[in-house]
Amino acid sequence: MVEDNPADVRLIREALRELSPAVVMHTASDGDEALQFLRKEGKFAGVRRPSLVFLDYNLPKSNSREVLGAIKQDPRLRAIPVAVFTTSDAERDIREAYDLYANCYLRKPIDLDTFFDTIRVTAHFWLDIAYSPSEAREDAADR
Repeated sequence: MVEDNPADVRLIREALRELSPAVVMHTASDGDEALQFLRKEGKFAGVRRPSLVFLDYNLPKSNSREVLGAIKQDPRLRAIPVAVFTTSDAERDIREAYDLYANCYLRKPIDLDTFFDTIRVTAHFWLDIAYSPSEAREDAADR
């Protein structure tokens, strides 16, 4: 998860807690940290790449658009599904995210139950139903 809002991090963590099998969640608070994690650079050298990225579309430092573009342009990362998760419902943001090859664009619901449902359904689809290339599955075996 790439999210700078601690309240949203807590909510997403809570929503994912109830999934089975259990989901291992890593959090980056800005785009620079997210790209270091995904590229396994520095202190992240031994981590497994994720099977899914929830990307807040309004990040500090590297902006989210740059992060999304970097992920989808990197042959080692592009197969990882990226779910843009944002408060914006602006048509230009939606179009831009898909132009940068986001796998889905989700608006953060205001209602808590709907927020949880959105996270759970999205995670369930990308982690349990959709298939990814074998190298992406092997690299993200921790889920």
